[in-house]
Amino acid sequence: MLGNLDNEVIFKKAFTNITVFKAFVRDILGIEVEVDIIETEKRFEPRVGHVNFKLDIFAETTDKRVCIEIQRVEYDHHFDRFLHYFLMLIAEQQKSSKEYDIERTVYVIVVLTAPYKINEKNGKPILDEVLLLKLNPQTLLGEIRELYGHQFVCLNPNRPNNETPKQIRDWLDLIYQSIYSPERPVLNLQNDGIKKAVELISFENLTPEEREISKNKEAAKVTLAKTEFYAKQEEKNDIALRLIEEGSSNEFIARITGLTVERIQELRMGI
Repeated sequence: MLGNLDNEVIFKKAFTNITVFKAFVRDILGIEVEVDIIETEKRFEPRVGHVNFKLDIFAETTDKRVCIEIQRVEYDHHFDRFLHYFLMLIAEQQKSSKEYDIERTVYVIVVLTAPYKINEKNGKPILDEVLLLKLNPQTLLGEIRELYGHQFVCLNPNRPNNETPKQIRDWLDLIYQSIYSPERPVLNLQNDGIKKAVELISFENLTPEEREISKNKEAAKVTLAKTEFYAKQEEKNDIALRLIEEGSSNEFIARITGLTVERIQELRMGI
């Protein structure tokens, strides 16, 4: 049985392993890297701008030419947050007003363990499994000028696509099946990184402390979800009460709020 990669403790145990980290970067970004230290909860001093942002998993290659950050997101965010982290890692390299050189190439990989809940500006829902952002200028004819290698990759295993390359599919399968099919996962164990990750997050290989911490994290998520649910219910009740006071019918209020007619009637009785 696999530990849940939607859990912060399990995710960090897997992806802070050097074998897993290097294989993941190789398959997702298509580059070979050498790292000796992989940090968690990375912060920069001094702060970049006014935000004391924190990186889940961060590493620089041993030749100091590449820095890579992996973010795990268990709930959906606006892409502004991801873009902000990406650009801050680039801006952090400027040490003075006279030096604008960007010595290291920045890669950010975001793993979304929940389906997207955001739309494009035209209202069309975003349903992609893999999204890429590269910071290179292009001509009016669309010819790309390779000035920067910086790259942002967003992965969402909840939106399978037949066009996704096999090496990326292997990792998306690992993430998805650890969450939804942990007892009988079907994975590519010929991939050295996948095999090592499975070994690390197998339930029998988790220490009692890791099991306890991960259980507490899961309990906190459940509590947060319940809190958010009740907050939304309270908001719906408030809207219904205002509509009742305005003389709206039960059917209209139900259509607007999603509450049942029975619940709306209870609110009427309580006024």
